[in-house]
Amino acid sequence: MKKNVIKSILGFSAVLLFAGTVLSGCGKKDSKELSKKEITVGVTAGPHQQIMEEVAKQAKKDGLNIKIKSFTDYNTPNSALSSGDLDANSYQTIPFLKDQIKNKGYKFDQAFKTVAYPMGVYSKKIKNLKDLKDGDSIAVPNDASNETRGLQLFEKAGIIKLKKGAGQTATKKDVVSNPKHLKIVELEASQLPKQLGEVNAAAINTNFAMGAGLSINENAIFHEPLKNNPYPNVFVVQSGHKNDAVIKKIDKYYHSKQTAAFIKKEFKGSVVLSSSK
Repeated sequence: MKKNVIKSILGFSAVLLFAGTVLSGCGKKDSKELSKKEITVGVTAGPHQQIMEEVAKQAKKDGLNIKIKSFTDYNTPNSALSSGDLDANSYQTIPFLKDQIKNKGYKFDQAFKTVAYPMGVYSKKIKNLKDLKDGDSIAVPNDASNETRGLQLFEKAGIIKLKKGAGQTATKKDVVSNPKHLKIVELEASQLPKQLGEVNAAAINTNFAMGAGLSINENAIFHEPLKNNPYPNVFVVQSGHKNDAVIKKIDKYYHSKQTAAFIKKEFKGSVVLSSSK
């Protein structure tokens, strides 16, 4: 009886030891530095994809293969990075990243800044925001990170004023001064170009403006600063990998003179290269 008990205890201990070894091995695998030869990066279709393709060309000459996966929405690239289907992604602003980390519990790190898409105000009815009349309508994106950005843009133009301390989660409820009694319309960001004729002015994200054939330099009646834009996009990795050698390499290619020239020629000011840090 005692021998059977001892055998059972020893057997159970062996199982625990094996399980511990397997789990330990998994932990080491998860924290292993990303490959210096191949990496999979998620992007959104459009400028982010085009720029990453340019970066991939430069990397290939040095023996680094960047596999690019393109997405058409803002949520899937983060869930794919979290699950390990991607090694990195390049498409989101810092406020959006922080909101995703807070609400979805992602363990991500910002590796480096990439490009900025200066937001602009567009109109089919007026040439200057000073021409807005009492009771006119203005539109802003209705998602958390971009509504604040749109409202702040109108505030900077002197059209409205937001409550002090509204921060990065401001909505139209935080407007404390609206001298012209403007109607503030909240719309899905991608729908703003289509609804431009229905309002007097709209703050539109550059990627959607470009998709509608609008140029920030030629068509916007007001816009965010093109240099040192406060809303840069970032290259994102799982926590613990932002200092991996391959990420440092991609940062170098992204901020090369060749990439800067490509961005300037291709996007004519609607997309601007941000400093790395």
